[in-house]
Amino acid sequence: MRNLIRFLSKNSVVFIFLFLEIIAFIFLAQNNNYQNSKIFNSSNFLVGNLYSTIENVNDYFNLKEVNAELAEQNARLQTKSIISFTKIFGNTVEINDTAYAQKYLYTSAKVVNNSTNRRMNYITLDKGALNGVEAGMGVVSAKGVIGTIKNVSDNYCSVMSVLHEDNAVSAKLKGLDHFGSLVWVLGNYREAQLKEIPNHVKLAIGDTVTTTGYSMVYPDGIMIGTVKSFDLPEGNNFYNIDVQFSVDYRQLSHVFIVKNKQKIEQQNLEELSVIEE
Repeated sequence: MRNLIRFLSKNSVVFIFLFLEIIAFIFLAQNNNYQNSKIFNSSNFLVGNLYSTIENVNDYFNLKEVNAELAEQNARLQTKSIISFTKIFGNTVEINDTAYAQKYLYTSAKVVNNSTNRRMNYITLDKGALNGVEAGMGVVSAKGVIGTIKNVSDNYCSVMSVLHEDNAVSAKLKGLDHFGSLVWVLGNYREAQLKEIPNHVKLAIGDTVTTTGYSMVYPDGIMIGTVKSFDLPEGNNFYNIDVQFSVDYRQLSHVFIVKNKQKIEQQNLEELSVIEE
């Protein structure tokens, strides 16, 4: 307390000067319209900038919640997308008035762990058995294919990433009927190789590579990447095709888990066919 009194006493002249300056400033503003308007506009500008800054800070801290809401909304939109439905056919004719049935369902999930620099890379998501997640389901993002669910706990699941040496994706060149297997190029998280495309197919740099829908994991037409380069070794019947991934696997945040509602039906039918052989 003594130090405060000593400080005020020592600097009393300064405080008196500042007090008189404030009084003079108030009188100047009150008695002069020009100065009054300038001060008013300046204060509005400062207050407006302050509010804008506060709002920007609040928006930044709310990004996590906003992203989660957008992911849920995108999952609902993906579920309603035409690629999530399959055509229904009658005995001999297509039924046009009720031509589609729901085949795929999408659930949004957040990436909580991820690796890209190993031979066998996995991704951990914050959805599990309590959310209806099962092993074998596909995982995609807004930009393309991510991987296949391997293990599931109550609240989490692990995904065998496309960046896994044992993960092959059934892929095709968009607009063509030719398909093959897409496998990751070890050590490069941005590239893969598309195999088994015959040498008579006309290729071009930049051609789009998508899923085929044959694997029961992904819908047909999900983006994988684009043709980066290709060559045809002498005496070989198939191209060597390098594919640039459309997804940056080091920048994953929100993804979608894909459930194929007709998967069990198809599996049972195919297993029955094998038994009959």
